[in-house]
Amino acid sequence: MNLRLERAALVALLRRGDRSWPELTDQVELLGSARAVLEGQIDASGQGALFDTTPDVDLESVATEIDGWAQQGMRLVTILDEDYPLYLRLVHQRPPFLFLRGKAVQEDLRVAVVGTRRPSPEGVSHARAIAGGLAARGVTVVSGLASGIDTAAHRATLAAGGRTVAVIGTGLLRSYPAENAGLQSEIAERGLLVSQFWPDAAPSKATFPMRNAVMSGYSLATVVVEAAYRSGARMQARLALEHGRRVFLLKSLMTHEWAREYASRPNTTVVEGPEDVFRELDSLVPTAGELTWA
Repeated sequence: MNLRLERAALVALLRRGDRSWPELTDQVELLGSARAVLEGQIDASGQGALFDTTPDVDLESVATEIDGWAQQGMRLVTILDEDYPLYLRLVHQRPPFLFLRGKAVQEDLRVAVVGTRRPSPEGVSHARAIAGGLAARGVTVVSGLASGIDTAAHRATLAAGGRTVAVIGTGLLRSYPAENAGLQSEIAERGLLVSQFWPDAAPSKATFPMRNAVMSGYSLATVVVEAAYRSGARMQARLALEHGRRVFLLKSLMTHEWAREYASRPNTTVVEGPEDVFRELDSLVPTAGELTWA
């Protein structure tokens, strides 16, 4: 298999826009080839191979464009690549591709620390203590590069000399919020930036929920520090439970009805503070066969 042309074929398929990204991801994985899908070997009726439906696409030109992205430090990883993140591969919301900037590590223990953009001082303190403590224990801290809790988690991890991953809601050529442009560059140098969007994609109301789904699937657990009902952090907690991942809720969240309801579900642990999270780390490492499709 020529993976260079397979990546080009996947990009061409996505740009055509005649099928949803989840549908294309399923079809490409089913055949094990984006070129096979592009060449019309399957369609909704299963009769595509009977017709001459080969599209007029210059795959070499698209591959050259992908090479150009790589020269800018943006590596394209598709669902067909062996180094597509294993945990993420197992969830329904897996994107067909990711753009990565920085160093990817396949088998590290990853915990997401998320919360509101407008945290209380106590929330910031908890986020820093949890992220810094996780980093000191060799855990990769994942967050979304948003203002507030996310920023505190990323900065505390870097300050502790740990590894942090930012799953962002824009393309890698954008910085959002603008004040985190410097932090974004530092994470690219010392950790990893992950985006499921085209490099120049702007932020939108749709991109951030998609980002939360990927962040949940990419991580083995999510810690929610502070979050209102209408928040990405609350959404990520719900998605993590759907994905069969562990969710830790700070006890202070129990003033919210949604948090009390989530606390009653399997895989949710209400924690008083950072030490409660640290005591659970060994139980986060999946055994053979434990991770399943969600």
